This record gives sequence, structure tokens and C-alpha cells, in this order.
Amino acid sequence: MDRRRFMAGCAGLSLLPTANRAFAETGPLTKIVYPFAAGGGGDTFCRLLAEHLRLALDRAFIVENRTGADGLIGIKSTMNANPDGTTILVTTGPTMYLLPMMETKPSYDLSKDFVPVSLLGRFEFGIVTGGGAEAKTFPQLVAWLKANPGKASFGVPSNGTIPHFTGARLEQALGIAMTRVPYRGGAPAVKDLIGGHLPFAILALTDAIPQHQAGGVRVLAVSSRERSPFLPEVPTLRESGIDLVADAWYGMWLPTGGSADFARQLSAAVTTVLAKPDVKQKLLAIGLIPAGTTPEELSQELVANTAFWQPIVKATGYKITD
Repeated sequence: MDRRRFMAGCAGLSLLPTANRAFAETGPLTKIVYPFAAGGGGDTFCRLLAEHLRLALDRAFIVENRTGADGLIGIKSTMNANPDGTTILVTTGPTMYLLPMMETKPSYDLSKDFVPVSLLGRFEFGIVTGGGAEAKTFPQLVAWLKANPGKASFGVPSNGTIPHFTGARLEQALGIAMTRVPYRGGAPAVKDLIGGHLPFAILALTDAIPQHQAGGVRVLAVSSRERSPFLPEVPTLRESGIDLVADAWYGMWLPTGGSADFARQLSAAVTTVLAKPDVKQKLLAIGLIPAGTTPEELSQELVANTAFWQPIVKATGYKITD
């Protein structure tokens, strides 16, 4: 869900050898479960966190990639783990709150099955156009879509993601019926935008920025609350007349029964780590804006996001199918 295909970065962060040495020295081995594949920006982020948490807490950390079922395999493995502080989940917020909305019978209850630790960092989406629509601004794109109802379509990197449901919200806000075109990631959508086969797409900014800078595509608006530090010249959707904020973020959780004191210790350590200048620089290089919050602030974010997206998801009628 909402797997952001970050640009490759932060080379040399292989953790396992260091973690094994630390295990021998400090005792308990703590797994950071990341429910998606190794090699992407999220995995890089987890390994960077693990290395710095090892130093901050004087205990060994490794990253375990438990992939499958759009993140559900890793989430459930953490939910069922021993709540002794040796298993931690790091995944995207939308993965956590969207999956139960889209399952006929939810596999977990966020309020009962996990202990919140911290919101770790945010990433952003953009409204991106190419050669398929004669638009250099978001209002021009809206005018083009209204003038060409038979061609009104938009690409998303996958079904069941924030871009998918952002598109549904845009349809509602603009009063324009559009066809959603799901892709397997952002790169194929960018290719179709460049080729003029698609009027616009809703994509993670890091999928679009290289071609935006090269002139192959144009990011017309960003869906974050404030302008992106990566594209400060591009207005937000709110500035463009659409009252919609749609970003995504990474969070950290313990399985239910986990110590609230340990959650706070982790939260404080994470906040300290994310404030380090060298860590900030590495995260910005992969398109991630570092955060770091208390457990209560993470819970508040989940409640707000769930309340916002639930009626939108419900209105689409979208469900996960086997």
C-alpha cells in the first residue's frame, strides 16, 4: 500500500554485520519489521534508523523484510509477536489505516492491536501532467478536463493507495467524472505522461521530480499542507482552490502488550536521531521529510487520517479481492 518508489540513495547503510556484532555485545536483538521489499527508500530509511537506534539505546537492531499481501504479512507478524520489545513495526501510515477500510473483514484493529511509538517522516504527492493535456497550471488542467470529458483520465501507481483515493476526491471536488488508470509503480505512469498517453497522474514527488526538472513532465500542484521543500515554486492544491491535503508518512509501532515506557523511550530516541543534521540530509536525499513525534501525536494523526479517508474510501466501494 502506498509504497513510495523513492530514488536510490544512502548507499553503504548495510546493517546486518554491525547489528550482529552489537548483538554479541549488548544482548537482546530487536527486529524492525518492514513489510515491503529491500532496496527501496523505505528500506533504506529503516536501516538508517536501526544503525542510529543501536547507538542511542545500546542494543542491537536489525531490519527484517516481511513482504506480501500489500504489507499485511509484516503487519500481522508484528501483531502476533511477543510484546517484549524485541519486535518493532515500521511502515507507512496509509498502509496501517487504509487496509482495514478495504478488507471485508479487517485483519486488525489499530486501537487494540498496536502500541504507537512515533510518526517518523512525511512524503508528498503531486498532480503531474505531460504531453497529453495542454496545461501549464492546475486551473488550465481543470479547464482542459472539462473541455475534453471523453479524455478525462488520471494515472495512479497502484489501486488502493492515497493517489487512488485522492483522485476520487478530486473527481468529487471538480465535479468531473474521470477514469482511473492503475499502474505498477510511478515510473510507467511517468513514461505515459511523457508520451502524451495520459492527461495527468497523481504520483509521489520523487517519481516525478527528475522529469519535471528535465522538462518531460510538469508538477502542477502538490497535495501536502504546505509547499514542498523539493519544489517550493509549485502551489499546493489548497492554493489552487481544492480543499484537500493528502500526504503520507512512515510510523513506528509495537505489538499490543508492549511496554508504554519502552514506547516512550523509543519515541525520544527516534526524535533525537531524526534531528541530527547528517540523518536529515540523508532522508531529504530520498525524498523524506523527517518528523519524530510522541506516541500520543502518532495516535492523533491516525485518528485524523482515518476520519478523513474513511468516507472517501467507502464512497468508492473499493475492496481488496483475493
